[in-house]
Amino acid sequence: MNRKTKNMIYSALFAALCCIGTLVFQIPVPATQGIVHPGDAFVILSGVVLGPIYGFMAAGIGSALANLLAGHLIWAPATFVIKGSLALVSGFIYIWCMKHGKSRYLALTLAGIANMVIVAVGYFLYGGAVVVGFPAAATGIPMDLLQGFVGLILSQALYPILHKIPEIRDYMKSAVSQ
Repeated sequence: MNRKTKNMIYSALFAALCCIGTLVFQIPVPATQGIVHPGDAFVILSGVVLGPIYGFMAAGIGSALANLLAGHLIWAPATFVIKGSLALVSGFIYIWCMKHGKSRYLALTLAGIANMVIVAVGYFLYGGAVVVGFPAAATGIPMDLLQGFVGLILSQALYPILHKIPEIRDYMKSAVSQ
């Protein structure tokens, strides 16, 4: 199978995982009309497995689709950008760590920390400017940080499983070498 076909298949797979991971288990945050969910683990892993560009698209589309399906229409555009950016950053962090002989788990930890910052700041800014105002958006920051922490922990737990799958491991190696 050629690389272009694999890119499409894995991107669709990770978009679906981001969407399902966001919709399966949700803890609502009434102040911001947001949710805490395990989908961020798949967002991080989208960047790690697919690389920055395909990770951006998969995570952005899958996460925004989850917003649309859950009826959170106003959050979908921000989610596309925020989650896509998180996957983009995660992909660059992973590539940098692999090229400099750093641990894969250090890369995931750094991506998880980036997750916490990007999600908290992104939703605060969007929620404050567009949806609920800055005072209400600020009340969502602790939950966004918790969501980011959940993404960090779950990505650490899921990564070894993905890395044991030869096709995915080889795909990741080729993404790092490009």
